[in-house]
Amino acid sequence: MAASISRSSIATYSQYICSRSSPSDRRANLTIDSHCCWKRLCCSSRCQSVFHGGSDKNSRCVETQSAMGDSHFEVVIKDPSTLPRPLSSTKSSVSTGSRLRVAYQGVSGAYSESAAEKAYPNCEAVPCEQFDAAFEAVERWIVDRAVLPIENSLGGSIHRNYDLLLRHRLHIVGEVKFAVRHCLLANHGVKIEELKRVLSHPQALAQCENTLTGLGLVREAVDDTAGAAKHVAFHNLKDAGAVASSLAASIYGLNILAEDIQDDSDNVTRFLMLAREPIIPGTDRPFKTSIVFSLEEGPGILFKALAVFALRQINLTKIESRPLRNQPLRASDDNGSSKYFDYLFYVDFEASMADQNAQNALRHLKEFATFLRVLGSYPMDNSMP
Repeated sequence: MAASISRSSIATYSQYICSRSSPSDRRANLTIDSHCCWKRLCCSSRCQSVFHGGSDKNSRCVETQSAMGDSHFEVVIKDPSTLPRPLSSTKSSVSTGSRLRVAYQGVSGAYSESAAEKAYPNCEAVPCEQFDAAFEAVERWIVDRAVLPIENSLGGSIHRNYDLLLRHRLHIVGEVKFAVRHCLLANHGVKIEELKRVLSHPQALAQCENTLTGLGLVREAVDDTAGAAKHVAFHNLKDAGAVASSLAASIYGLNILAEDIQDDSDNVTRFLMLAREPIIPGTDRPFKTSIVFSLEEGPGILFKALAVFALRQINLTKIESRPLRNQPLRASDDNGSSKYFDYLFYVDFEASMADQNAQNALRHLKEFATFLRVLGSYPMDNSMP
């Protein structure tokens, strides 16, 4: 198992990679705009990832990206042939060379680690302390991919990762669904009636709310489930348990007091597979496309935006709204008598960007979108979790 990656250690990793280069591997610091990569992809597959309506819309789009902190980043490369290139749908999940290094958030025993290994069998799973550290690890070529949760069937969306999708310049290249089975863990010799509190990730605590309320346990949120198990074991806590996986219990030597304590047996988390390179969209299998856009304020404007898909019989599978950072409010009239929230809308729909129908839908959407970006067009996961 590789060492955990934190944000502070990323610069060290980058320097290490540079120091290992041979004289023949001359490297240069380049600033790469991932939208350019999408432009090259679009030319070959007749799809478009970022649309600008007119000069006014173009300026608003740039302002929106600036407000989200979506800036350029430096990448260390060997030569021009190593620049990010579009992946095929098979390369997104299969390594043709050395073992893929896949970042996940948490410590060993986390559900995200199991999801990473399901998405990329035989990969080298690399733990990261925080979600943003996993994004940066991919951007800076420390790892090849990242597998991060985006929504859960019980707890809902992981909002932090929605925000990071726009802030960082990565592409969604796949999805994987993972069945989550929570256990109540404690140190050996500790009985369930002796517990006063329980530690876990906020999502896990929410997914087990009825069970934990029935036990009368005080809930304490931590960064991840396996981290909670590790903390309980390391400090030999006698009054606290952890909600985590049976794998975490095995790794950290804890006793399983109760299994399957989630409120619903159908507890599934959807994870996104992220890479520096986008997928070349295809039509040989069911595809899903994820986009994010913003709209002007006005009556029925959101209805018009979503109607571009309904008019073309394109099924929407997910809609998420997030406040626009740094520009959260705007006046509704010249006097500024009232204000409205400004939102970004994240939408998943069942179509490939290689499909002319999907391209036409986004061309239609650009007529009233002030900002539009394709986050990825990728094969759907139709397997059983």
